[in-house]
Amino acid sequence: RHRSRREQAQIMEVGQLQRKFVDYTASLFCEGFLDAQFTQLQQLQDESNPDFVVEVVSLFFEDTEKLLNDLTRALDQQIVDFKKVDAHVHQLKGSSSSIGAQRVRNACIAFRNFCEEQNTDACSKCLQQVKQEYSLAKNKLDTLFRLEQQIAEAGGAVPM
Repeated sequence: RHRSRREQAQIMEVGQLQRKFVDYTASLFCEGFLDAQFTQLQQLQDESNPDFVVEVVSLFFEDTEKLLNDLTRALDQQIVDFKKVDAHVHQLKGSSSSIGAQRVRNACIAFRNFCEEQNTDACSKCLQQVKQEYSLAKNKLDTLFRLEQQIAEAGGAVPM
């Protein structure tokens, strides 16, 4: 059967979007934004739960925003409760690990070392670093999910 020009154009568009998606995903791994845990998350997604990854990552975004606010408040106190700060950082490290946000997790590891030393200045610097890594990761993941959406809208399947 002969395909119309429109069908051919759509197939080409889907192919280009899929290639873009594969290249972009690869760059996120190369640049250390994501690790194998993210791949495992993707493998848990199927037809019965097509939005699984987006939902899990959205929860991570919500939790992280709250934890970053809590950390900012905790470090702004006259007398810093380092146990509380460390607990927040530990939680953030766990949730970033669970979605494969490697650079956020790594920033949390450095942060926890300074909590042990009870070094307020270093902790404040670490908080800025974690905020920056989180912001970068969020933008990159938002872009990845937009690409997925474009592929689906164009009638294609998201490559795994």
